[in-house]
Amino acid sequence: MKIVALLTGRGNNTLKDKNILPVAGHPLLYYPAMAAKACPAISDFYVSSDCPKILQAAADCGYKKIVRPDELALPTAQHVDAIIHALGVMKDDGVEPDILVVLLANSAIVKKEWIQESIDCILANPDISAACPVEMDQDHHPFRAKKLRADGCLDTFFDFTGQKVSTNRQDLCECFFLCHNFWTLNLKQSIYSNIPGQPPWSFMGNNIKPIIVEDCFDVHDMDDIKKSETWIENNHIAY
Repeated sequence: MKIVALLTGRGNNTLKDKNILPVAGHPLLYYPAMAAKACPAISDFYVSSDCPKILQAAADCGYKKIVRPDELALPTAQHVDAIIHALGVMKDDGVEPDILVVLLANSAIVKKEWIQESIDCILANPDISAACPVEMDQDHHPFRAKKLRADGCLDTFFDFTGQKVSTNRQDLCECFFLCHNFWTLNLKQSIYSNIPGQPPWSFMGNNIKPIIVEDCFDVHDMDDIKKSETWIENNHIAY
């Protein structure tokens, strides 16, 4: 199967130039880019961005540039539209992937082993629509979440009528949150499928295999840059 990596990042972020801020001597996007480069199963590498700085930093890692249209780089733009645009550019370039590893440029918390495991999941079972890292978090379980009623008081998101819900987190079913560092897509079962996927990331399809990891975060501020450097050092990440 043709396996391709697509690094994605836009330039107009609240934290200026965050995707290329230095992290342990390299631009932030270097770490997801090189993690994919370290996977021998991936044959082609592309980067989609509206920002020339991001495009060049990724090109320095061996990624082919895809200039993203301005309308697909707005804060309100949907990630799936940028992915579909990139797939069109790839097709014009003679590259038509079966599996697409979508890397997010604003997270350094990526291991090549996680990417390879996600690819292996799909290769082993073609019914899998996607595979991605997730983190277990019982503290923020949806059963414990609250919303505001019209009167300004708190209310549950679910109708628990007739049910007894434990206040102990360990009694609740396991709760996982997507890490948003990369998504590995089986395009036939996800982007190119007519079967509705799971909201809000419907483009991932309905059979999503979790890669369970202990820690993951993306960068929103300079404290996250420092946390990223600590994680890279503690996990001995080097390319």
